[in-house]
Amino acid sequence: MNPRNPPVLLAFVGYFAACQTPTIQHVGPLESGGHLTPTHQLLRPAGQSVQFGGRPIDLVLSPDRRSLYVKDNRGLVVIDIESWKVRQELKLPSGGSSTHGIAITRDGSRAFMTTAQTNLMEAVVGAEGKVAWGKKIVLRGPKGNGHAHGGGLALSSDESKAFVCLSRNNALGMVDLVSEKVIREIPVGIAPFDVVLTRDSKTAFVSNWGGGHPKSGEKTAKSSGTDTLVDERGVASSGTVSVVDLEKGEEVAQISTGLHPSDLELSADQRTLFVANANSDSVSVIDTQTRRVTETILVRPDPALPFGSAPNAVLLHPSGLYVANGGNNAVAVVDLNSAKAQMLGFVPTAWYPGALTTDGKHLFIANVKGFGSRNPHATRKGWNSHDHLGAVTKVEIPTQATLHEYTRQVKADARVPEILRAKEKSMLPRKPVPVPRRLGDPSVFEHLVYIIKENRTYDQVFGDLPQGNGDKSLCVFGREVTPNHHAIAEQFVLLDNYYCNGVLSADGHAWAMEGYVTDYLERSFGGFTRSYPFSGDDPISFASSGFIWDNVLLHGLSFRNYGEMAKTDTVPGKATFKAVFDDFQARAGKISFKHDIQIDTLRRYSCPESPGWNMRIPDLIRTEVFLKEFRECEAKGTFPNLVIIFLPSDHTSGTRPGNPTPRAQVADNDLAVGRIVEAISNSRFWPKTCIFVIEDDPQNGFDHVDGHRSLCLVASPYTKRGAVVSRFYNQTSVLHTLERVLGLPPMNQMDALAPLMTHCFTTKPDFTPYRCLPNTIPLDEMNKPTAQLQGAELYWAEKSLEQSLEEVDQADEDTMNRIIWHSVKGVDAPYPAHLAGAHGKGLKALGLKFGGDDDD
Repeated sequence: MNPRNPPVLLAFVGYFAACQTPTIQHVGPLESGGHLTPTHQLLRPAGQSVQFGGRPIDLVLSPDRRSLYVKDNRGLVVIDIESWKVRQELKLPSGGSSTHGIAITRDGSRAFMTTAQTNLMEAVVGAEGKVAWGKKIVLRGPKGNGHAHGGGLALSSDESKAFVCLSRNNALGMVDLVSEKVIREIPVGIAPFDVVLTRDSKTAFVSNWGGGHPKSGEKTAKSSGTDTLVDERGVASSGTVSVVDLEKGEEVAQISTGLHPSDLELSADQRTLFVANANSDSVSVIDTQTRRVTETILVRPDPALPFGSAPNAVLLHPSGLYVANGGNNAVAVVDLNSAKAQMLGFVPTAWYPGALTTDGKHLFIANVKGFGSRNPHATRKGWNSHDHLGAVTKVEIPTQATLHEYTRQVKADARVPEILRAKEKSMLPRKPVPVPRRLGDPSVFEHLVYIIKENRTYDQVFGDLPQGNGDKSLCVFGREVTPNHHAIAEQFVLLDNYYCNGVLSADGHAWAMEGYVTDYLERSFGGFTRSYPFSGDDPISFASSGFIWDNVLLHGLSFRNYGEMAKTDTVPGKATFKAVFDDFQARAGKISFKHDIQIDTLRRYSCPESPGWNMRIPDLIRTEVFLKEFRECEAKGTFPNLVIIFLPSDHTSGTRPGNPTPRAQVADNDLAVGRIVEAISNSRFWPKTCIFVIEDDPQNGFDHVDGHRSLCLVASPYTKRGAVVSRFYNQTSVLHTLERVLGLPPMNQMDALAPLMTHCFTTKPDFTPYRCLPNTIPLDEMNKPTAQLQGAELYWAEKSLEQSLEEVDQADEDTMNRIIWHSVKGVDAPYPAHLAGAHGKGLKALGLKFGGDDDD
């Protein structure tokens, strides 16, 4: 290799070469080197990476420095330091791992880690480093009920006790490791995350994700049953560190920090505490004697960047403070030797670094998302969004020269120049175009309609379109079921290189509405025990940059919501789909709906008649509610600048008796989209309106290109006609395009770095309206009762009955895919297991329950 072209510099050059190609390459490994993520960032981690099929969230080095114990969402992974290979993977006997928390004894014979549900697990290290589960200590939830959702933990100096963050209890638990019982709970702040002890075990410092408890009259919202301080947007607005006197068993002080105070690091002299503030892009430096914050260190790769670096782990080393920036796929290096902390540079990592440790010579970095949904299997070819491929990286502590080159690479791979350009405002008057080049330039559009659907991949719907990159054999809901999706894609643009940023509904709706996912969500894949916030029901899960509607309203524009982030029940409760459908068809008015929207701002701007999540309510009704108000808008001559519509029926209910068939529900969804596009395209608003249609995530299916690949429709008079667009776009591309059209600045780094969807448009409009195609599948085509079934049909119907469909994503995902496949393709059609991916077994099947209200 040419010594004038070191590997880091080659990676830097390779990145720009990849970006100059006419069509941006697909998600995954690039021909020019590196790995393109669905967030449009390039991964070129320094050092050596070892990969495995989980999401690593914490790690600890053995005292002899021969083994690295990694906590991932499934259990424990043991890595041999010398060979840098996985020695053992030890899955939990039930449930999954919590967001944080692993510790090891001084002799290296035992490790302890918390689960997402109710247990503190002991791992016993035997001969030749072989690990086996030992004690299982129960950590009960609030008032002794449900799940505690244990987090960070620390061992006492004599190692007879463990101090454990009990997230749902808002307490620090003192666990006697001999009697295997929780002997005391010390109240602290909301959702304690990490704990460190002084050497004498007399004082504990606890980071509180949700901050301090509110005072009377302060604005609050519920987080896993606890009143939590929020700002006017509904975002959790407090972060604190509790100081706990362990001899007295009480909290003696609480120190305000940035938002989402996460990992803690106590200096060797115990006079300074460092706190990673994941939702503030900063590190708080606390003087432990005065109990005051003495400095706040901003750790973005460029101080001019907007929010989005997500510093969620810290590590002290003689060469400086190392900070894991999940949002930048980098570790920041901070010089602490001067009066004020100075940023030295950044080390490139894999996707979303979330934990750090060192042997003095190397950094060991747990990368939560690793290389995305790319866990390979010898017996199959395809991908699913749950094919987690986590990675742990070993990097030599960099010299100043190496760090300089690393920093250049990090800024390029994280697309810092593009993010900064996205913030630049126009200085010259320009003519209106569909998507302006500069922020503040005029657009031909004044109204944007943003439709959110549920859970489909590209191949499932568009695999039968020969003009796109599809696999017909994987097409489940083709033209017969989705005539309007096909017609809109053919008459306007077919996007065959579009991706969802997330992998399930909890992070999918966050990406679609916030353009960002917090550390709360990225760390919760072992079990969403505190909450599963797809419907916006946990303020701690929200990004500090807010939602797209906050951006719209802040800039004086108008907004209306139809069902997004809402849960709906029928009145009377539990009315069947057929009862709801027949009541609507007859206009009888015997069945009404009761809605629950947790976010105050969203509730105020939501249509009170529009249903949210409920698979017993057809999209036909949601469409009628929207069209009723739309006709009123036409009469008045006013239409909001941004309209969001939730159409979830394509999620389906499997072959559960008493529910529509999967193809009927997808046909209902298809007709809803067609009717909305038809109505708008025949209205007075059509010349200045653009419609975007996306899925929240692609998890209920498989795709031959990538598990994140999904479908996106773009319809407007300025959309290209009959075109295939193979440019890389994703969910944050849609948000960034919405913002640019409306003259709004990006909310954060993630939407700012996403490519604008300019290649979908032309400057020459075609005002021809769209004509909705009728459904060919009856919308009330019902699954047969079990008494009329036998053989395989009966088997899959019974499997459907086993699935929980009242809450999103509690159904077993692989089972639902098989049910849908055989329902549409026939029970004798061979299921493409080789493409199904390493499917998650569904949250419920894994014991990963919602809200923590059930016992193990």
